[in-house]
Amino acid sequence: MERLEGSLRGALKGAGVPDAGALADVVRVWPAAVGDAIARAAWPQRIARDGTLLVAAVSSSWAFELGLLAEDIVAKLATAVGEGAPTAIKFSPGPVPSPAAPASGATATRAPEVDDATRLLAEELTREMTDEELRSTIARAAAASLAKAAASRRF
Repeated sequence: MERLEGSLRGALKGAGVPDAGALADVVRVWPAAVGDAIARAAWPQRIARDGTLLVAAVSSSWAFELGLLAEDIVAKLATAVGEGAPTAIKFSPGPVPSPAAPASGATATRAPEVDDATRLLAEELTREMTDEELRSTIARAAAASLAKAAASRRF
């Protein structure tokens, strides 16, 4: 006998309702896929019927600039999520949750060392951004994320 959950998911999918598990998967990998700075400024809200991920950003400037990175972010999410990953992404101003407070007694993690090659790569990835302050912030975040990823591969 088929489980009710499978029947329900099939019926919802047939009606064009996106899988709620897909959004949960995106939310789970979002900070790692986009980096801490972007995760603090933009957060996934829902997946539309056509597979577009709708993301709230803290301002219209952030929404515009992140729109320039949409293809890269969709590719990273596809790698991290696999099947069920969003096929497109759209940013618009909206509410973004505050980062969770660290648990009491938790120790702060030390920022990774960013070498010149990593810094140059991050600057190259963000060179087309028009808002200088936002570009600089995202370049620093990208460099730190790249350095952290490289450090974790060494261990």
